[in-house]
Amino acid sequence: MNKLTAIIPTFNEESNIEAVISSVSFADEIIIVDSFSTDNTLTIAEKYNVKIIQRNYKNSASQKNWAIPQATHNWILIVDADERISEKLKNEIIETLKKTKKNCGFWIRRENHFMGKKIKFSGWQNDKVFRLFTKNHRYETKSAHAEIITNKNNKTLKNKLTHYTFKSYHHYKNKINQYAIWQAQDLIKTKNNINIFHFYIKPVFRFLKHYIFMLGFLDGKAGLKLSFLQAYGVYLRYKKLQELLQKK
Repeated sequence: MNKLTAIIPTFNEESNIEAVISSVSFADEIIIVDSFSTDNTLTIAEKYNVKIIQRNYKNSASQKNWAIPQATHNWILIVDADERISEKLKNEIIETLKKTKKNCGFWIRRENHFMGKKIKFSGWQNDKVFRLFTKNHRYETKSAHAEIITNKNNKTLKNKLTHYTFKSYHHYKNKINQYAIWQAQDLIKTKNNINIFHFYIKPVFRFLKHYIFMLGFLDGKAGLKLSFLQAYGVYLRYKKLQELLQKK
């Protein structure tokens, strides 16, 4: 079988680190790429057979691109601290690595949980991430929502990655604020003008898209909150961009 390195990016993940390490324990090597956690993340991680490397955090893509070349093995599995590899997905990954001989990669669908509730709709029903791939792959040089640069011929695994995303409304809101900053930093490279369309029409459309067209209303209160936060995120992105343009 092709040998596998699992990479787990962390910052203050003491509540997640033990469970995520356990879920990737089938990997031949586990690397914790830590952004200088100030809680007990590393104290807990050191109990296990893992390699710990540290680097100041710039953005997700930069951190992962720095960690990938440090893997011992040719196959890489990226798992965030709030994600878990199920037994079925583990077995599928093992079987996939037995059969695959070429340099390539695989998409993995995600089962998302928000505020303790499994989200079936709200735009998350088709969520998938490119997380199992050979060492020659790299992420885009983007501050937010960067994906692996790859071709369109990669397959998708059948079993899902469990994602215990944001624990509360305020947790998600704080995260959206950070993403808005990163997205504004990406946008300022190409966009020099914003107007009422960006501040009002786009956020309203984003809410309707997630709540109505992507059936967020079927997720109850969680779907309503998610749809509002998606719309708020669009507004905030352009608010941060406006601030950057004013400084510029």
